[in-house]
Amino acid sequence: MDELTTSSASGGPRQFPCSSCGAKVEFAAGTDSLVCPYCGNETRIPASSAGVVEQDFLETISGALGDHADTEEVTSVRCDSCAALVEPSPSQEAFPCPYCGSSIVAREVSQRLIKPRAILPFKIDRQAATKLFRGWIDKLWFAPNALRKMARLDGRLQGLYTPFWTYDSATVTRYTGQRGEEYTVTRTRTVRRDGKMVQERYTEVRVRWYPASGIVARDFDDMLVVGSTSLPRALAEEVEPWDLSNLVDYADEYLSGFTAERYQVDVRAGWERAQERMGPVIESDVRGDIGGDRQQIHSMKTTHSKVTFKHILLPLWICSYRYKGRIYRFLVNARTGEVQGHRPWSWVKIALTVLTVVAVGVLLYAYLGG
Repeated sequence: MDELTTSSASGGPRQFPCSSCGAKVEFAAGTDSLVCPYCGNETRIPASSAGVVEQDFLETISGALGDHADTEEVTSVRCDSCAALVEPSPSQEAFPCPYCGSSIVAREVSQRLIKPRAILPFKIDRQAATKLFRGWIDKLWFAPNALRKMARLDGRLQGLYTPFWTYDSATVTRYTGQRGEEYTVTRTRTVRRDGKMVQERYTEVRVRWYPASGIVARDFDDMLVVGSTSLPRALAEEVEPWDLSNLVDYADEYLSGFTAERYQVDVRAGWERAQERMGPVIESDVRGDIGGDRQQIHSMKTTHSKVTFKHILLPLWICSYRYKGRIYRFLVNARTGEVQGHRPWSWVKIALTVLTVVAVGVLLYAYLGG
């Protein structure tokens, strides 16, 4: 296994030539090595001993993110169709946009951005992801035939490092509300039975309400927020959880052979979303603290302290395709194999199925004599 040598195109991603044949090497999913696709030579990625470090949120947003040590000037290309900002691998001369499938014309955009601190390298390779993609499509009832044909085509899936933020925060929440204690009473009512009016007993649940107030505290660790505006937030959250305990220090080598997206949700906007995601957890804590059979929350005021963040890259296999003018996406969490996606429906197949069911019902009714 050879030592690593690198070269860099001005303003672009670092390139890693094979020490044996000079070709561009690529990161091999599930390993810690770069592999030459031509001669098979392997080069191990040097392990970092620095450790993944959190950054202070208030310190970062209060300072000017100009020529700061934690920022860098980066050049990306923008998709004209969906506005995604991506950095292709040096081995990619031309490529479709991972989010909308449109051909990307190299229109460079230069920005100063916060550097990624950590990365989860690809663990699931293209072959395994393609198998998951085809299995997902095979399970789709009423999918158009065009979609099933597409599943047999190679090269649809793209390996993409997607930008995310993680946030840590110590929270204290003061609340007011009411605790409800249920009790039952026995009552009588008049009902008609067998043509006669009779009295019957029944129980009724009632609630006694008592004022409640208090304080709950919770420390949040690595609350995850997607930094992409091109990837639907709900879809990004559906492929969770991620094995964030296996994050490693960021290194350019892991990007070789893959596309990387630049974040468009900045660290401030990411923090707003992180607080939204913390909200239901805090509310659950408050309801547990109120206790009783039912709870009413009148007010909650949460304070945050010791807020830190990380900018990280997480690996996805993504397939974007257009069907009748609409974009559909399929995602594979390239660490866990979790699959999520959008799908079109074949209304012709649905209509035929409904008509078949109705026809069978009519025949059975006629056969059984109506």
